[in-house]
Amino acid sequence: MGSVIDDYLVDPKVSLLDKTRMQAQVLLPVLRALRAELGKDKADAIVKQALRDWSKQLFAAIGDRIEGGPRRKWAAINTVFGEISGREVEVEILRHDREALDMDVTRCRFAEFFRALGEPELGALLICEADFDIASVGEGAVSLDRAQTIMQGAPSCTFRYRFAPR
Repeated sequence: MGSVIDDYLVDPKVSLLDKTRMQAQVLLPVLRALRAELGKDKADAIVKQALRDWSKQLFAAIGDRIEGGPRRKWAAINTVFGEISGREVEVEILRHDREALDMDVTRCRFAEFFRALGEPELGALLICEADFDIASVGEGAVSLDRAQTIMQGAPSCTFRYRFAPR
């Protein structure tokens, strides 16, 4: 059975971490060239906007292809992404019920990779911010609050999902 994000994955046999490494191999030289030409702040702002727009459009399009209401769409995408990224993160579930899903990521290989490159901001754009785009597929039935991430130097990533009453 096909996954709801097969078109995004391109080749499901390649891990999400390896795909992220490939993206970084292309993006880093472009980002560094833009920084040299435009300055760090302007270049980073352009890249941030471009990557945020891309991610929002990507997950909205994936959500549009899933049958059901907003919460079901979010659950389908979140479940698949959890399976795909699960090999690269260690997670502690703190609460999971009708009202909320609270979990902490206690190890993140994506963060380790981007921190080793000295580019945690790029990692946050490619990996961390996508979580909010996935939550937005829930169209208000799902909200996400995250106070900290390993990518930003914290000891854990705090995912606090809240579900609107059905």
